[in-house]
Amino acid sequence: MFQSFDNKSTPQFGKARVEALRSTFDALGIDGFLIPRADEYQGEYVPECAERMAWLTGFTGSAGVVLVTRSQAIVFVDGRYTTQLASQVDPAVFTGGDLVGAPPAKWLGDHAPSGFRLGIDPWLHTSAELLRLEKALAEKGSVVLLAANPLDPLWEGRPAEPLEPVTIQPEAFSGMPARQKIDNIAEDVKGRKAEAVLVTDPSSIAWIFNIRGNDVPHTPHPLARAIIHADGKADLFVDERKLNGEVKAYLNGLVKRHAPTEIESTLRGLAEKGASILVDADVVPVALTRVIKDNGGTVVEAIDPVKLPRACKNEAELAGSAAAHVQDGAAMVEYLAWLDSQQPGTVSEIQAVTKLEQARARLGEAMQNPLKDVSFDTISGSGPNAAIIHYRVTTDSDRRLQDGEMFLVDSGAQYVNGTTDITRTVAIGNVPDEQKRFFTLVLKGVIAISDAKFPKGTRGCDLDPLARIALWKAGADYGHGTGHGVGSYLSVHEGPQRISRVSQQEILPGMILSNEPGYYRPGAFGIRIENLIYVREAEAIEGGDQPMLSFETLTWCPIDRRLIIVALLTEDERIWLNDYHAKTREKLMPLISDESVKQWLVAATEAL
Repeated sequence: MFQSFDNKSTPQFGKARVEALRSTFDALGIDGFLIPRADEYQGEYVPECAERMAWLTGFTGSAGVVLVTRSQAIVFVDGRYTTQLASQVDPAVFTGGDLVGAPPAKWLGDHAPSGFRLGIDPWLHTSAELLRLEKALAEKGSVVLLAANPLDPLWEGRPAEPLEPVTIQPEAFSGMPARQKIDNIAEDVKGRKAEAVLVTDPSSIAWIFNIRGNDVPHTPHPLARAIIHADGKADLFVDERKLNGEVKAYLNGLVKRHAPTEIESTLRGLAEKGASILVDADVVPVALTRVIKDNGGTVVEAIDPVKLPRACKNEAELAGSAAAHVQDGAAMVEYLAWLDSQQPGTVSEIQAVTKLEQARARLGEAMQNPLKDVSFDTISGSGPNAAIIHYRVTTDSDRRLQDGEMFLVDSGAQYVNGTTDITRTVAIGNVPDEQKRFFTLVLKGVIAISDAKFPKGTRGCDLDPLARIALWKAGADYGHGTGHGVGSYLSVHEGPQRISRVSQQEILPGMILSNEPGYYRPGAFGIRIENLIYVREAEAIEGGDQPMLSFETLTWCPIDRRLIIVALLTEDERIWLNDYHAKTREKLMPLISDESVKQWLVAATEAL
């Protein structure tokens, strides 16, 4: 298994650990300390040695920030995690905060007393974050950059930093040689009148050099940093113990290799020569921007030049993703056919996760395209657990799928040719009509995004209402974005592309996005339907006068017909669904050998 079901939450230690942290404040000259979920590489998924937030609080979500002052301890989370937070932390020690509406900077601006000194680990915060904090405390106190993280010496048995092997991503899947990528970035740097760009995002490192790793859970990242110079030279800062002979020989033709600890001295040398260095203020840690500024260099703030090229997939990346999704869809069909054959009350949430991973592994082996990992811990929620948006089943929370409930399974896989992410909500026995009504309203949102045509220049925030309008008309909504970007055998959550209320990023051809509206009734049920889609040029529209874009679907898997109230669909929506199911059957049937699974697929894709 690529995932475990152990309960990793330890709220029972929260009180003692917070008290131990506070005991360091006087010596450090601070009145509070900020603990983000992020690691030194600002990743969403972090190695065990960087799980400081979870170690301190017991909260195991993938987004959040903890503020510990002398008298309060606040865990800031977004709407996905409010229910999970309440169940995982000691309420006598921690209170919940709003990461979106009133994040730590705003809270400090509103509540910090005069003279308040906030300590931060400069490796765990970006320049943009530091600026927000300094502005919030400008009239009240100050931000103190600490020389070391005070939590680390308190953490007995802290895991070692990962040393997983680096692999080469074949050009057949990357679509472009690393040398060309480096040269393109160098031209960008030169065009901005700078000497170099500092790249610290592991996704960008993996993409630039066509390498992958396994340093963080479920994401093929090698934890490394790089400097790309305007003359086309490159420095890569990576632990040599991660590199075998083949990878060293490959990299020798592209970069000069350094130990990770040499990043500061290398930057210092450039800065002392007066170099101007491009830095993404939303990604690069304060510790490194300070090295440049403190040694005579110039920090030129610019978006990571790798973000958009990485997000706009080339033909090879799109072809690989499409193939990975067909394979993954066949595994999903095998799994859903098995699930349908089980009696209500006989399958647990953990058994459901295990069976799905086994189906992916079996088909990957059969197709000689093995399952490399899951792309995140599977969300396997039945009944009321499905209402917890980012629910992670453990041996403590595991429950059986009961008659009359819906079961939500949100999962994904990592294959060398692509990253998948799919959610299906299915009926277990006879589900009440009220739940079917909301399922149909969510489906209408999926179809609205899938079938959208939109002018060039459209942003994620412009598309988001399309997925919500049916729910809004019913007086309902959901507390998460409609879609996130997805990488090419990289992170399942990739920026800058998103479909959400707040996304100002223009939607561009080649971008892969999720399409996943939902509805959640706490304590009762939850619904989400998710396909991955990519952006392409739209076919000419008769009578139109604007260049338009549209979406192409990547995910192929039946949507549960038993949960659809057909009368709530328009004729166009019904036609879209029937066409989707016909294509699903056509694409997946050749990959399925079991006759009973074939029969299930035929029934599951019958026209409405």
